[in-house]
Amino acid sequence: MRSGFVSLLGRPNVGKSTLLNRILGSKVSIVSDKPQTTRVQVRGVLNRKSAQVVFVDTPGIHKPRTLLGERLNDTAVEAAGGVDVVVLVLDATAPLGRGDRFVADRVPGDALVVVNKIDAASRHRVLTQLTAAAELDRAAYFPVSARTGEGVEALVDALVERLPEGPQYYPDDVVTDVPEAFWVAELVREQLLAVTREEVPHSIACRVTEWEWPRIRCEILVERDSQKGIVIGRGGEVLKEVGTRVREQLAPGAYLELFVKVDKDWQRHPKALERLGF
Repeated sequence: MRSGFVSLLGRPNVGKSTLLNRILGSKVSIVSDKPQTTRVQVRGVLNRKSAQVVFVDTPGIHKPRTLLGERLNDTAVEAAGGVDVVVLVLDATAPLGRGDRFVADRVPGDALVVVNKIDAASRHRVLTQLTAAAELDRAAYFPVSARTGEGVEALVDALVERLPEGPQYYPDDVVTDVPEAFWVAELVREQLLAVTREEVPHSIACRVTEWEWPRIRCEILVERDSQKGIVIGRGGEVLKEVGTRVREQLAPGAYLELFVKVDKDWQRHPKALERLGF
């Protein structure tokens, strides 16, 4: 039995969460085209006949402007330590930049490099990116598409080969260790990211405050009164749309209540971040 832990690191929006969901064949990490969608370490478990791979999805490493941003970076960097393999994820559609090199400096020399989104880049662009990535001098390089699955199986095979012999950390039927209440709050935030305008996403936090199945109460925090109006929408249309989208992903019969609260500049206050688990 081979088993171990694999961390996925990279800048925001390189496709780490999409890659994890593709590998597992199940949605365990929310995704959007907005930066900082992932805010905590999310574990996903892949079970094979003679191997178990525990993946750790991480926040995108970026130049922080708030205390929340600093803590997200700390969370990501911590995930590079104490694991068996680190995977550095790059974006095939964007040139290798200072941000990528900043992340690369924080991963070990035996890390694997994934060039993701090859479905959205020309063959020449992919080859150029692989050539640039080779300058990082890491253990191996894999062009993949998390969206289509191209190249993902070869990546997983290489990860399994690098794992040591070890125990099974989770039962066969476990795909993630994310608590259900946390997952519902994440689904709400994911749909808010999809529905609301550009200026709101960073300012949104969600948490489940009551859980008495089938009734679930989820609180949505924003930083300003103007954002509260955007999240609610005219006549409550945004909240209604978000609630409908989330309920479609929950067990039948779920009754989801959404409430919006202003917590001024919560991203910058330690106590507010601690209440939210950051």
